[in-house]
Amino acid sequence: MGAGGPRRGAGPPDGGWGWVVLGACFVVTGFAYAFPKAVSVFFRALKQDFGAGYSDTAWVSSIMLAMLYGTGPVSSILVTRFGCRPVMLVGGLLASAGMVLASFSTRLVELYLSAGVLTGLGLALNFQPSLIMLGLYFERRRPLANGLAAAGSPVFLSALSPLGQLLLERFGWRGGFLLLGGLLLHCCACGAVMRPPPGPGAPPPPPPSSGRQRRRLLDVTVCADRAFVVYVVTKFLMALGLFVPAILLVNYAKDAGVPDAEAAFLLSIVGFVDIVARPACGALAGLPRLRPHVPYLFSLALLANGLTDLCSARARSYSALVAFCVAFGLSYGMVGALQFEVLMATVGAPRFPSALGLVLLVEAVAVLIGPPSAGRLVDVLKNYELIFYLAGSEVALAGIFMAVATKCCLRRHPSGSQDAPSGPGSEGEASDTEEAEAEVDVDSEPPMVSPEPPCSLETLEEASAGTGEPKAEAEGGPESGSV
Repeated sequence: MGAGGPRRGAGPPDGGWGWVVLGACFVVTGFAYAFPKAVSVFFRALKQDFGAGYSDTAWVSSIMLAMLYGTGPVSSILVTRFGCRPVMLVGGLLASAGMVLASFSTRLVELYLSAGVLTGLGLALNFQPSLIMLGLYFERRRPLANGLAAAGSPVFLSALSPLGQLLLERFGWRGGFLLLGGLLLHCCACGAVMRPPPGPGAPPPPPPSSGRQRRRLLDVTVCADRAFVVYVVTKFLMALGLFVPAILLVNYAKDAGVPDAEAAFLLSIVGFVDIVARPACGALAGLPRLRPHVPYLFSLALLANGLTDLCSARARSYSALVAFCVAFGLSYGMVGALQFEVLMATVGAPRFPSALGLVLLVEAVAVLIGPPSAGRLVDVLKNYELIFYLAGSEVALAGIFMAVATKCCLRRHPSGSQDAPSGPGSEGEASDTEEAEAEVDVDSEPPMVSPEPPCSLETLEEASAGTGEPKAEAEGGPESGSV
C-alpha cells in the first residue's frame, strides 16, 4: 500500500493525531466547497473581458464542481491503490496549476479546461481522501468531527469572497487567479499530515493486482441497498438547487443596485452563520437520542433551506438580502454538517469510500444541470425570482422525499445497528461484506473467520492490498467491529 493509506489497527483512536487530520480536513473542505462559489466574484469581469453571457461564465464554477463530484470513483480507486497522502499531494499541485494556467487564458474554453477541469480535479483528489482518513480516526466522536471539518466551507467562503473582490480590484481577474493558485498549494501541506492510524504492524507488500481485485476497488453492490438508493435520489434533487442561490447571490445583489463591496460581503454573512451552524449541528447529531434519527434531521435541514429560497425570491433591499443570508446560512450549514454523516450511517464505514465515490458522481450530473440552467434562464428572462423559486422547490422536494422514503420504505425493517438509519442499510452491509470475503476465498484459502462484519480498517486494507490475512482478522474479532 502507498504511503498514507489505511492500515489495520485496534479501532479509530477518536483523538491524538486525529485532531491534526481533522484540521487538514477543515482546510481541504474549505477549499473544495468555497472555492467554486468564491470564483463567482470574478464573473462580471470575465463577461466584460470575453464578451460572453452570464451562463457562459457560470460554466467555470459548474465544471469545477462537476469535476469535484464526478471524479469521486476515480479518487476512491487511487486512494485504495496508492494511499491518501500521495493522492492529496498530487491533487494540491493540480489545483494550483489549474488556477495559474487560467490566469493566462485568452478564450473561455481555455478557462474551462484550466480553472474548471484541472483545478476541479485537484480539489477532488484532496476532498475525498481527507474524508476517508477522517473516518479512520473517529468513530464515537464522528458526528462532531464531521461537523467541525464541514465548518471549513463557511470559514473559507467568508474569507475567499472578500479576498477575491480585493484581488479583482487591485490586480484584475488574471492577477487574482494567479495569487489564488498559490494559495491552493496549502492543500499539499494538508496531504502531508495524512499518516495512517497507528497499528500493530505494517502490512506485507501487496501482490500484483488481478482483474478481480481491481473490480473490488469500487464496491458497486452498495447500489442494491435501498437506503443508499434513497440517499442518492435525495442528493440528486438537492444538488439541482442547493448551490444556485450561493452562486447567483453576488451578481443578484449587484443587479439590484447594491455596491460591489457590500454585495461580496453577503457571501461572508452566509459564511459567518454557517461557521456556527455546522459544528453546532454536528454536536447535536452526536447526542445518543438524536443520532439514530439523523436522516430526519437532514430532511428538516433540506426543507428549511428550500423554504428559505422560496420565501426570499423577491428580496431586493439590502436588509432583506441580509435576512436571507442569515436563514440560508443556518439551513445550509445544517445540510453540510449532516450529509456525510447520514451516508456513513447508511452504508457503514467499510463501504463508505465506494459509496462516497458513487454519490459524488451522481451529484456531478445534477451540478452540470442546475447552475448552468439557472444562468441560462437569467440571460433569457433577466429575472432572478423564478430561479429562486425553482431552486427552493428542488431542495424542499429533496427533504420531503428523504423523510417520506425513510419513514415508509425503510423503517419497516428492524435496525441492525445504532448508526444505521434503516434495516436495509445494516443488513446490506453484512451481506456485502460476506460476499467480499467469499471473493477472497477464491484466491486464497483462509481458515474460518468470525461472521461478525470486519472493522473498517481491515476492510479498507483488504481492498487495497488484497493479501487476505486471515490470522489478523481472527485476532481482531468483534471488539473492533464495524462502525
